[in-house]
Amino acid sequence: MIFDNLKKVKAFVLDVDGVLTDGRVLVNEAGEQLRTFNIKDGYIMQLAVKRGYPIIIITGGNSTGVVKRLKGLGVQEIHSGVFDKIGKLKEVLASLGLNFEDILYMGDDMPDFDCMKLAGLATCPADAIEEIKGICHYISPKIGGDGAVRDVMEKVLKIQGKWQVDTTVKSI
Repeated sequence: MIFDNLKKVKAFVLDVDGVLTDGRVLVNEAGEQLRTFNIKDGYIMQLAVKRGYPIIIITGGNSTGVVKRLKGLGVQEIHSGVFDKIGKLKEVLASLGLNFEDILYMGDDMPDFDCMKLAGLATCPADAIEEIKGICHYISPKIGGDGAVRDVMEKVLKIQGKWQVDTTVKSI
């Protein structure tokens, strides 16, 4: 069943904290919140964009650094400071001509729950909360911020025949 779902993915929807990051936030003396990202997740995101997959980021966090990082990877649909994730997801899918069954959604905590229940393929990192794991079609063996996004995106690209060596995509 998971392989059938992988074949149907047309777009990726990702949370940030706990998915693209390890969920920790470092606060400096100026009050800036800093996060770390995995370079392998960045590589696969660039490759997926280059292969024509929309990547949709919906996060409750609001960080200019995060937005800059994602834009640098070629991500166009970045929605931060979102409190109504399901409403935003419906809006974005309609604008892109996509349906819930077209998406792979990766989340890790309760703000993602309702969106994930509707997704064609609900996925999460290994360290997601139990309620999220309970509704997932696939649980990555990788934790958030440590290659979980790479794990699921690589599976989709491989099963859809879009995983070829591309030296023009760089790790950033």
